[in-house]
Parts: sequence; C-alpha cells; structure tokens
Amino acid sequence: MSDYPTVPQEISQPISENLQKLAELFPAAVKDGALDVEALQEELGDFAEIQPGDEKYELNWIGKQAAKKKAFEPLLGKTLALKDDGKNTDTTENLYIEGDNLEALKLLRQNYYGEVKMIYIDPPYNTGNDFVYNDKFKIREDESNVEEGAVSEDGTRLVKNEKLSNRFHARWLDMMYPRLKVAKNLLDNDGAICVSINDDEEANLRRILDEVFGTENYVNTISVLAKVAAGASGGGEDKRLKKNIEYILVYAKSLQTLNPLTHLFTSRPLVDVIDEMRKDGESWKYTSILLPFAEDRVHFKSVKDGDGNAIEIYKRGGISRTTIARVIKEEDITEEEAYTKYFQSIFSDTNAQTSIRTRVIDAVGSLDEGECLEVEYVPRSGKDKGILVTHTYISNTVRRVIWLSDVADSEDGVIIKREKLGTFWEDFDYNNVGREGSVPFPDGKKPISLLSHCISIYKDTEGVFLDFFSGSGSFAHAIMEANKRDGGRRRHISIQLPEPIQTRNPRYSKAVEFYEENNIPLIVSEIGKERIRRAGDKIIEELQAERAKLEAKGKLEEESNPYILDPDSLDIGFKSFRIEDTKINWLKKDLRGEDLEAEAGLTTQDALDFVPGFTDQDIVYELMLRQSNIPLTHSISQPDNTGKRTYLYGDAYLVCLEESITKELVETLAALEPTPLKYFFRDSAFGKDIALKDETFRRLNAEIAKNFGDDAEAYTVEFI
Repeated sequence: MSDYPTVPQEISQPISENLQKLAELFPAAVKDGALDVEALQEELGDFAEIQPGDEKYELNWIGKQAAKKKAFEPLLGKTLALKDDGKNTDTTENLYIEGDNLEALKLLRQNYYGEVKMIYIDPPYNTGNDFVYNDKFKIREDESNVEEGAVSEDGTRLVKNEKLSNRFHARWLDMMYPRLKVAKNLLDNDGAICVSINDDEEANLRRILDEVFGTENYVNTISVLAKVAAGASGGGEDKRLKKNIEYILVYAKSLQTLNPLTHLFTSRPLVDVIDEMRKDGESWKYTSILLPFAEDRVHFKSVKDGDGNAIEIYKRGGISRTTIARVIKEEDITEEEAYTKYFQSIFSDTNAQTSIRTRVIDAVGSLDEGECLEVEYVPRSGKDKGILVTHTYISNTVRRVIWLSDVADSEDGVIIKREKLGTFWEDFDYNNVGREGSVPFPDGKKPISLLSHCISIYKDTEGVFLDFFSGSGSFAHAIMEANKRDGGRRRHISIQLPEPIQTRNPRYSKAVEFYEENNIPLIVSEIGKERIRRAGDKIIEELQAERAKLEAKGKLEEESNPYILDPDSLDIGFKSFRIEDTKINWLKKDLRGEDLEAEAGLTTQDALDFVPGFTDQDIVYELMLRQSNIPLTHSISQPDNTGKRTYLYGDAYLVCLEESITKELVETLAALEPTPLKYFFRDSAFGKDIALKDETFRRLNAEIAKNFGDDAEAYTVEFI
C-alpha cells in the first residue's frame, strides 16, 4: 500500500468545510472545489438583471477585508505546550491558555467546535488609552493614504490605540472582527455570547455582532450601572455628562434554540418592595390569606383543552380566608412577621381571561361561599410547558389564585421577592471589586455578581464557558462560584496574552507591592492564574466551613449540594498551556520554511522528527489538537508492556513514539482492551520496511473495524 493517512498539517480547514456545506445546499454554486459567486446569487434568486446596485447596508472600514481574511487564514506551525504551573492538572476539566487569543481560538476550533455554551468577554473599550492586538494586516497603499503607523515592524502583539490615530476605530475593529468570527464556531447551537463595552465602541460592536451572528440572533443590550461616575476634566469632557453606564451586548448562536430566559430573576426583601410601592402610590396585591382547608377535595369533572388533553377539576368546601391587615391587628404582630408566618397561604387573585379559566367556568358555572376549585392540567406552552400543574380558583366569579410563594422565597426567615430580570442591572459592589479573588488588579475588574448574571443566561449548570480576554481571571472565578452555589459542573477556558502590567501607572503601585511580596510575575496572565488558584482555595474553605456548620446542627443529611457534602469534589483546577511553535520538525520545515536544527542529547531520529527541547507530552498534545471534539483535559497514560514511549490519551488515542516498530509491538497494540479509536506512529520508525508499515496499517485498521462497526470510518491509523 503506497498512500497512508497522515496527520493533517492544518489544525482546521474552515474554508474547505464552508465550501462543503455550501455544496450540500447549492450544488450548482460550487464547481471544481471553487465558489461560483454568480451561480450562488442565482440560486438565491438574485439575478444580474435585477441588481439594485453595488451599495448595501453594512459597516465598512479601511482594512475590513484583511480582518475578514484573518479569520479564515489557517494557523500554521503553532501548538499548545503544557506548562507546570497549573492546578490539579491530573483531574481538572478547566483550561488556561497563555498567548494571542486569535491563535488560541483557532487552535481550539477543532477540539471544541460547537461545544461552548457561553462566551463572555471584556475586551479593551478603545478609550484612547487601551492597547489593542496588532495582527499586522497588510493593506495596499492605494486602499488608504492614511495608514500611518498602523503596523509595527518589530512584531509586537499590542499597540497603544490613541484617539489621535486616523485609524482609531479601524484598529479596534481589525482586532475584534476575526476573533468574534472564529469564536462563533466554538459556540453550541443553544449557546450565547455576552460582550462588555462602553459607549466609545458600543455602536460599532453592535454592527459587527449583527454581521457575525445575524440580526435575527440579537437578544438584548443590557445597561449596567457600573460605578460612581468620575469627574469631568479637560478636552471638552466638561461639556459631557459623567459616565456611569456600561453595556453588555447579548447574542445567541441561534435565537430559536436558546433557552427561554424566564428563569432569570432579581431578588429583594419583600418588605422593601412593599415600602417602595407604597411610596410610589402603587397597590400591593398579595394581601389575602387562605386558611387551612377543613375538607378534602373531591373530583368534580373532566374537560378537554384545545388539543383534547384532560383538564381535571376538583372541588373543595369548608374554606375560609382572611387578610394580612386583619391578622396584624388580631395577633398583634408586625407586617413582616405576618408575611413570614403565613407565607405559604398568602395570595392575590385575578379574573384574567385564559382558555383554561374559560373552560373551567363553562364546566362549573359559579362557586358558593366557602368553596374553591383545584384544576390539574399540562400546559402546552409557557414556562411550565409539559409539566403537570395545579391551579386554584376561588370566589363566586371563579378567580384564579396567584400564590405569593410562586414569586417569592423564604430564606432564613426572610421573605425575598423575585422580580423578572430586565435590561437595567444595578446594585453591584464596585468599591470592593479590586479585592475579589484575593489578588489586587486595579484595572477593569468586573464584579463576580455581575458575571453571575451573565452565566445564568444559559440555564443548564453544565457545559464549557469561555473567556478569551480573561484579564485577571474574574470569569473563571465566577464559574467556580456558580458551581459552588448550585452544584453545577460548568467548565471554564481562559485565554490571555502574557501582557506586562503598567508598572508606571500610579494606580498600580499598591498592587505591584503585593505582586512582588508574593513572587507573582508582573504579567497579566500570571496574575490571572494566581487569582484562580487563590479563589479556588477560598471557595473550598467556605464549603468546608458550611459543611462543618451543618454537621454541628445535625442537618448534613438534608443537604443536596454535592460540594457541601464533599468540598474536594469541586473542580478548582486548570491545565495551563502556552502557545508555542510546533514541536514536529517536518511540520515546521514544511510550513515555516526553517532548516532542521540539531541538539546535543537527541538521537538522530529524534533530531529528524522533532525540534530541540520537545517532550513526548508536547507531541501527544500537538496530535490531539488535530482531532475533532476531543477535550484537551484528558489524562495521558502509558499502557503496560508496550514500550517506554507509547501513550494513551484519554484511554482512546494511542500515540506510539517508539523509534522502531516490531511485529511483536504491533500485536501487543492490537490486543489492547478497549481498542483505541485511533493509532499514531512515527513514519521514520518503520525505516525502509514498507511491508511492516503496510501490515501495521491493515492489522490495526481491522481491529478498529471489528470493534466500531459503522463508526470505524471516523477512525484510522495515521503517521507523522
């Protein structure tokens, strides 16, 4: 056999994949592997004779085409190298990646395509003092006569984007567009993205998010009361109002598949809500109390809903009611005490027309004094869709009872009113945000409580959550807090450039003292990792304290949160990776045009195949980056009796880096249980023995076919 499968040189091929998808939808538009734009337009009913002109509604800037191309350029000659500064690396499912976030997103694309449930980013706001990524776009001179200094030749990743620059907005858009474009590929169909911004670029951000995600997938623009506004000063700022609002733009990957947001509420003490309504002259409705029932209910009648499903009607007699005002007077208690005592029995009633109420009235007519109805049915829509519910009706006109306990909770003897979350968010503690996480960071930290709101937009408590402008690590911290609170299994991925902090900025002076005292490098990524470590340790301490408290009260058996029962089971770790040049020589030579290097201590064969300073672990991870939907958090082990340089990744992918292959080794690998999904070998390990290579390929492919049947086509034997 002359042609063997080889490990692909590119980590992903988005252009080829997109062409393939287009070909499936519009076969006439893809010819010989190339897109026929005119044919595609005709497939969409857009014929040349009815073209309205070249103008169209979109956001444009000098360099947009280069920014769009950047998203599709394959990432050549890069890999992720595992560092030794992670936490609980053998068991964690979280990642921290140090490096350019566009490169990191492209590296993750193959492994996490469609796997991320929520993206939150807090990018530079482009205030004139921010540093933005310099992606070194090449724009022809005739495209812009004002390209002064847009590209630095020293290869630096960040450049200060000053307002005096004639590409002030364009630079920021250059940075954001390709990153958002690639990030969208990582989102699951039911996922969402939240982007923090202020009014400097909010309008432009909205336009590029509309273009990348589609206007139909816009969810909301949230206004956040950020902090006490700073005083105006100079430069015309005294002619503008003080800023104290920031924004979070929320988009869904697909609004149709995004979970409903009916689960999102804010919470306030009930007495505060009532007092505020009285001051505003509004009427508080929950003032009636239904006293304990004196009689059992009896089945009265069955009717059908619009789909023919049963509505069961029960009648109960001997009921009596009173009011909050009456029990306050009769029992000589406060209003707060009355609401606490009768919480489960307090209600409001309504005569709002619904199809169910109409059918109930038609079946029952009216109710006598001392009677109520209990109606059981399964709603066809709404927040209780598909769930059996019981509604109570009362009074002569058959009014629906709305229980206070449906819109409020009792927490440690205090009644807390739930109110549906809107698009104005406030009450975040910005005064103490700098101290959150036990590591100071005076620039741009977001409160954990704010990030918790964003996290809760995705209703489920499992899945991958990504932040590719991770800064001080606030989002990773917020994910751990969310898991602690509700027992969830969310996993976080943080990406941050190893950017030096601004040590000359006076606002950093105390923080720098702290970093130096605690041997923390003055680099944003190092500060972020330290914050995640410390925040995780503190969360475990809090869980242990809560467990001890419940145990002392004899209430531990009543607890359902798995992390209170077993604090050490909460994942507070992370695998730490750094973006580096490829470790495989033929990749490096082919893709980067560099000559092979030699290093003392390497065998001739290792010097041929790999770069100086490589480890076998590096090679395993670089190979895994080229596999689809394989998390980078699995463990690496060595199967027994196979050789010193043979590895199993996640018990499913076998990587054999032995310098020579024998028939005995191949038979040992073929006998492994369970059978690996895929095998990797060094091409050089077979030397000139083509027959052995052919037999190895056939023998192991046969094992794959035998064990995986119809799925076997997805797996094979590959050579590097």
